[in-house]
Amino acid sequence: MFSETRYARNGDLHVAYRASPPGERDFIFVPNWFTNCEALPELPSLQGWIEAVTSLGRLIFFDQPGTGSSDPVAPGAMPTLEQWADSIAAVLDDLGSRQAVVLAGVGALPTGALFAATHPSRTTALVVLEGYADPHAERPDDLDAEEAFATFVGMWGTGEWQHVANPDMPWNEEIRTAWARAERMAASPATVALVLPLVAEVDVLAVLPAVRVPTLVIQHTDDGLIPREWGRYVADRIPDAKYVEIPGRNAYHVVEPWRDSFRETAAFLTGHQPDVEDDRVLATVLFTDIVDSTRMAAELGDSNWRALLDAHDAVVRSQLGRFRGREVNTSGDGFLATFDGPQRAIRCAMAIRDAVHPLGIEVRAGLHTGECELRGDDIGGIAVHIGARVSALARANEVLVSSTLRDLVIGSGLEFDDRGTHQLKGVPGDWHLFAVAS
Repeated sequence: MFSETRYARNGDLHVAYRASPPGERDFIFVPNWFTNCEALPELPSLQGWIEAVTSLGRLIFFDQPGTGSSDPVAPGAMPTLEQWADSIAAVLDDLGSRQAVVLAGVGALPTGALFAATHPSRTTALVVLEGYADPHAERPDDLDAEEAFATFVGMWGTGEWQHVANPDMPWNEEIRTAWARAERMAASPATVALVLPLVAEVDVLAVLPAVRVPTLVIQHTDDGLIPREWGRYVADRIPDAKYVEIPGRNAYHVVEPWRDSFRETAAFLTGHQPDVEDDRVLATVLFTDIVDSTRMAAELGDSNWRALLDAHDAVVRSQLGRFRGREVNTSGDGFLATFDGPQRAIRCAMAIRDAVHPLGIEVRAGLHTGECELRGDDIGGIAVHIGARVSALARANEVLVSSTLRDLVIGSGLEFDDRGTHQLKGVPGDWHLFAVAS
């Protein structure tokens, strides 16, 4: 969906950006201090929000100078708020965009507000998602600033901070590893330690009254990092700003649950709230296929092989119905199915394995539980890729599962044999796999 990374010129600096195809309007997502536009549009946690926003227009991601794929600033120098705001104009100029909706996420209000106040003719609207402006505001926790910075830097590159900041976001090992990779691509721990104290002291309170563009401030009611009072404080100081509170504890509005925030944004821009279907669900995916199918097809001939496949398919569909599985698609001699219960998925795989024996064939099966994207009758997302990779490693007559799935069925009576740690092609990190004991 997104273009290859390109560079815009902000003075002597190259600013990296990616954009989705053109639409009715442009949205430019103003990053906080540490992002990478190569990784951000690909994060599984953002896909639902990205698809919703791009239904309204073109979405642009970019990296601020000093972070991600953009140029570092001059040796020994720190990036400035002016450089950051100028980067918005540079990216819009490179795209030939006259104006855009400025989406300022947590930590990005100073940049977004400065740009909106300085370039009102280029700002369709300013949307502040979890904003704060007063660097001297009382913190919501017992940590002083130095301790908070040390905690943040200590977690950087592990992905764990994303779970702390967004406790309502779905979380498992593959989500953590995806965020960890994005963090490492955005900045090193030393860069984070260097820049964070600076951005924490940025004060744009004097700028807020000069923001004269339509402004929406959306705040979660129970965010433990950015209290709603801080968002109200911002809205009160921007002329005619609209302030909206929505339920939730996340610092980010671009991860689950993102729909309430998106509806408010869409209504503010278009005058009506769109219906947004749930397009991501937690499911257990099952892949099965026949062992040595190519050899068997050659030995049996086309007609007999087709008859055997028909019998195999009937057996698989019978077991899927028995265990409440949903057939997603078939490919040759393989099935992809989803289940709303992990234990049912495993028992269905075992039942399929046993039921095809009288046909003189053997199957292998791979399973994983994770968040899946709903694409009509089809599914997608990293959970599907993991399930396919697990299945490819299964032996004949083996039901192989990820550790994520194994952990979800503890206490079910199912037993497992350890199959060790593996690299799954195209999936970050090491994966511990287990075979269901017969």
